[in-house]
Amino acid sequence: MNIFLTGATGFVGGAIARELKGKHRITALARSATSAQKLRDQGLATAKADLLSVKAEHLSGVDVVVHCAAFVGPWGTRQEFWQGNVEGTRRLLEAARVAGVKRFIHMGTEAALFRGQAMVEIDERYPYPKRTPYLYSETKREAEKLVLEANSASFETIVLRPRLVWGPGDTSVLPVLVQMVREGKFLWLNGGRALTSTAYIGNLVHAVELALTGGVPGQVYFITDDEKLTYRKFLTAMLETQNVTMPTKSIPGWIASFLAAMVEGFYRLFGLKSQPPLMRFATDAMAQECTIRIDRAKAELGYRPLTDVAGGLEAMRRQFARSVSNAGA
Repeated sequence: MNIFLTGATGFVGGAIARELKGKHRITALARSATSAQKLRDQGLATAKADLLSVKAEHLSGVDVVVHCAAFVGPWGTRQEFWQGNVEGTRRLLEAARVAGVKRFIHMGTEAALFRGQAMVEIDERYPYPKRTPYLYSETKREAEKLVLEANSASFETIVLRPRLVWGPGDTSVLPVLVQMVREGKFLWLNGGRALTSTAYIGNLVHAVELALTGGVPGQVYFITDDEKLTYRKFLTAMLETQNVTMPTKSIPGWIASFLAAMVEGFYRLFGLKSQPPLMRFATDAMAQECTIRIDRAKAELGYRPLTDVAGGLEAMRRQFARSVSNAGA
């Protein structure tokens, strides 16, 4: 099968590429010559373009598009979020349709549903909010809608929604947390008591592989580890795999949210480009429960987590030990 992959230099896209390249022909979208060379060194074919300039000819002969690239910020202008998440997805969809691609798999997120509320045992029937204060949530919502609206008999579209992707090779959540803890900037919100679902990277890659041929076109599928943990228990265990001890200090979530809104407002008022030290999306999300049911993925995709949370943590410990050993060699 010929697969066109976006976001291959990121955590999720990179993991998908490594798993699938021995089974399928992968062409990865590369925005720069440096990225293209890095991807070719990994044994991938490349298409030199970005989401706003991708053309049908870049997807000639492609069977399935796996779209993982996104503007995640965490800080940026409305235009940056809109261009990266909505317009980029729109143009990739159009190029894929014109090229005769059979299936389009979009990497969504539960954040598309988030407006600051707790989400308890939700499933795919949970509605999109009419409004949300977070640019990431708003633009990922609109991108998902475009993908679902594009579904047809000749052009099948599927949205996968992982929640809190983690595991070996994490270049997003883990490095930020480690840095915050080491700099003394991390505080628990509400004691870290809120429950959360998670998605181990190996389980997400497994779901993508299933979605290449399975699932019902035009549907959304939540993907998780099918376990629930408090933020405190999960994040403490995850950072322990890196020999990092989490602090114990905590503040009420409403205070963190208020302060984050004030800080963001100040930065936007004065047009500051640097990332604020406190942001609403991260603080509000960590203060609220987000637990998810995956009945539809089990029934229609045949998805079951291949690795439980304990197994994923052990994989992270092993990777960390190898990195320490290699650094000392």
